Amino acid sequence: MVAANLTHAGVRQLCLLLVVAVFSSHAIATDDAIWSALKSGGHIVLLRHAQTVDGIGDPPGFDIRQCSTQRNLNDAGRAQAREWQQAFAKHNIPLGGVFSSAWCRTKETATLAFGRVDIWPALNSHFDFPNSAALQASQVKGGLAIRMQPGKNLVLVSHQVNINAITGVSPASGEAVVVRLRGDQLTVIGTLKL
Repeated sequence: MVAANLTHAGVRQLCLLLVVAVFSSHAIATDDAIWSALKSGGHIVLLRHAQTVDGIGDPPGFDIRQCSTQRNLNDAGRAQAREWQQAFAKHNIPLGGVFSSAWCRTKETATLAFGRVDIWPALNSHFDFPNSAALQASQVKGGLAIRMQPGKNLVLVSHQVNINAITGVSPASGEAVVVRLRGDQLTVIGTLKL
């Protein structure tokens, strides 16, 4: 039997090769490949809001209707959002719908990056309500097909916790997770950070 003839070092080496094989079969696309995929349309860009003032979550007692009570974009975040506009223009990316949560930092990111935004409550942060993560992720996944436009890309600007619940990826501020929808299955193509 082959396994009986393997040394301890040989077993470790075999395990390492198996790990490499598994991870390489799930390789994430390069930036160039992602931009090329987006150029053909039919993808979803889940963009985490751009950089904000320091902090986690929102101040106690914040009001979703009043930006002054929330953690908002800082100057670097506004510049970061504008970079997305330039990148989409540079790569001639066809843009369909642009949706965001009702938080001011996501609306401002979307507006600066794409010039427009519609609010989709399923994208609202569930940071303070982790029990709603699965429900909101299900609502987003279930609403993607009706928001897709042939030959164009759908942009969703949301929060780290939401994007993670939808894709399993935790993007940094201003980073995008690009996915493809086939039937009711989402496949992560990769991430883009400017």
